[in-house]
Amino acid sequence: MTFPETQLRHSLPLLLICDNLRDPGNLGTILRSAAGAGCSKVLLLKGCVDAWEPKVLRAGMGAHFQVPIINNLDWETVPNYLPNDTRVYVADNCGLYAQAQISSKAIDHGWVCDRQLSKFHKYEEEEEEDLETGASEGWLPELEVQSYDLDWTEAPAAVVIGGETHGVSLESLQLAESTGGKRLLIPVVPGVDSLNSAMAASILLFEGRRQLRLRVEHLSRDRRDR
Repeated sequence: MTFPETQLRHSLPLLLICDNLRDPGNLGTILRSAAGAGCSKVLLLKGCVDAWEPKVLRAGMGAHFQVPIINNLDWETVPNYLPNDTRVYVADNCGLYAQAQISSKAIDHGWVCDRQLSKFHKYEEEEEEDLETGASEGWLPELEVQSYDLDWTEAPAAVVIGGETHGVSLESLQLAESTGGKRLLIPVVPGVDSLNSAMAASILLFEGRRQLRLRVEHLSRDRRDR
């Protein structure tokens, strides 16, 4: 598919990876935000709803023709679509290890996600079973948690957004660990279950765009000062 020249010219070293996104409205909204933020491409893993399903197209409002979308990928092939030196960040601030790594300041302010941790409890239970059977320890990546508004765009960045029912895959955490990425925390007040996937994606993508714009402005200012 040929994309508008203006869109390609304004694309950023910022990718979106969709993992287990099964709600058509959410995916369409996310694609619309990805196009608006200037993402260079969107990768959809197997298990996501079809990007060309009518409800996705309706919610996307033309985004399908503004940003390259690559469908039906396996995790093993995802690195083939990432630029060199890309760091993968996971929008998953409610995982078991993320809760443990949040700073005391964040806890004092109530900046923790209150969503059920069923998936990561399941991972923990499986890990305990593996230890009982003598399997190797440490297979669940322990990614550092970083606030979403701190700089994470110094290298090309890919953001993983998981679905609200199934969350992110273990493979996404492993890929983030292998590329030097982190978990990105969007603070919410106590009692709020979690952010909608589309809302979280929009916040992170436009924060990435803001950081990249500031980086360009700083470079331009440095050149003028010389």
